[in-house]
Amino acid sequence: MVKIAVVGAGAWGRNLVRNYATVPGGGLYACCDTDPKQREKLARQYPGAKVTGNLDEVLSDPAVDGVVIAAPAVAHYELAKKSLLAGKHTYVEKPLTLRVEHAEELVELSHKQGRILMVGHLLEYHPAVLYLKKLIDSGELGKVYYLYSQRVNLGKIRSDENALWSFAPHDISIILMLLGKAPTRVLASGQAYLQKKIEDVVFLIMHFDDGVMAQIQVSWLDPHKIRRTTVVGSRKMVVFDDQEATDKIKIYDRGVKEAGEVVSYGLQVRFGDIHVPWMDMTEPLAIECKQFVDSIREGVPPRTDGEDGLRVVRVLDAAQRSLDSGGASVEL
Repeated sequence: MVKIAVVGAGAWGRNLVRNYATVPGGGLYACCDTDPKQREKLARQYPGAKVTGNLDEVLSDPAVDGVVIAAPAVAHYELAKKSLLAGKHTYVEKPLTLRVEHAEELVELSHKQGRILMVGHLLEYHPAVLYLKKLIDSGELGKVYYLYSQRVNLGKIRSDENALWSFAPHDISIILMLLGKAPTRVLASGQAYLQKKIEDVVFLIMHFDDGVMAQIQVSWLDPHKIRRTTVVGSRKMVVFDDQEATDKIKIYDRGVKEAGEVVSYGLQVRFGDIHVPWMDMTEPLAIECKQFVDSIREGVPPRTDGEDGLRVVRVLDAAQRSLDSGGASVEL
């Protein structure tokens, strides 16, 4: 059994604790949180796990195989570095770090220590996203023209990070995974309406070397809760809507007729069927947690390894620099 210690049992950390308590091939060995009330709850709910407020106690325990860090993003670098230096396989919630050089250091350290470094890019394990990736790679959509995504709702309003760093890692990681490449330049524009210098809404545009363009809209100041990604191809178009209970992927057989089909008076729009494929909607977090356990046991890098986390941090950093400069284009 791979023994896991979860560090940080806040709103999201509790979901990680719940999944590691039942993950196949592993087990919840310990929980660490600085809040006494959280520790009391954990001790009641998971009597078989060690509960402590002392991180050093966790890191010095030879029984701990993997450490899962679900602390605020500002603490990711320091905690992950301590974990890797202690010889523990380490999972870090998104984003990996808040600075590119810190992410680079953690990736290098994980290689030096011979330990797994995994990042919580949850949606790269989502069955619907994996299905969408297969659609793109198979060529069924034709040439991908552009993508856009929306991740908006009213709250939760944060004071330690802006909407870009809080929400956009999800969509950036999805887009980089779907396209299999990083952008060459980015532009970002946003506004801080509620708190000074903390943007509540951000529009991010990514340009790729083959002409593909992707746009991301993130906000915690919006009347709707939307979690949607649209991919427009030369043959078909796809919408991934994570707010849908079952029909999360819709494939639209629509587009513009290709060169050989152009009529004498110009291009012609083509409308076809809408296909809703069935898929097994296993909880993405359960799949992600099993990936960490399997990676430790088998010694195989996870899909969302340190390099994947570093790529996303580089885009976030460039987007923040663009935000700070009033929306100027930033090369990567």
